[in-house]
Amino acid sequence: MNVIIESSARHIHLSQADLDTLFGKGHMLTNKRELSQPGQFLTEEKVRLEGPRGVIDRVSILGPVRPATQVEVSFTDARVLGVVPPVKQSGDIEGAASVKIIGPQGEVTREACIIAMRHIHMIPETAEKWGLQDGQLVSIKVPGERGLTFHQTPVRVSEKFADRMHVDYDEANAAGLAGEVVGEIVV
Repeated sequence: MNVIIESSARHIHLSQADLDTLFGKGHMLTNKRELSQPGQFLTEEKVRLEGPRGVIDRVSILGPVRPATQVEVSFTDARVLGVVPPVKQSGDIEGAASVKIIGPQGEVTREACIIAMRHIHMIPETAEKWGLQDGQLVSIKVPGERGLTFHQTPVRVSEKFADRMHVDYDEANAAGLAGEVVGEIVV
């Protein structure tokens, strides 16, 4: 049971209301390039994040717009900003840290900053073939000079996904991941 591991840099998902505030009423996100997950894309637009201790410029926005704004950073990014975000699954911003998001036309402050939990996106056919369930926790062995095993990794199953594991840059750097890396799922 192998899965391609992708490194996910800090990024933000915006609601339409916040997109309007940051970039102007009626602004539409500009697709720069498609991502591995169907329908998801990197945009041309960037924002600035500001926390109590520091700022991070040129933060990527992923499209399309979402019902709620969500900021995903690594532990290292959180220290730069001076915030203490919880580790959560993407989409769960309950108890998230507060950050200011600054765009060319305005700014908003949102309790929307999390450290995204590493996870595996999986289509139902793959999950069934391997006997895995949505929400199941698995471990992933990563080969290489700095090989390691990622424990407590949730499997997220949906027909809207492509089979990929996502880790943040702190996790990727700890394992020495570069380029396309395949990990072995251990149940």
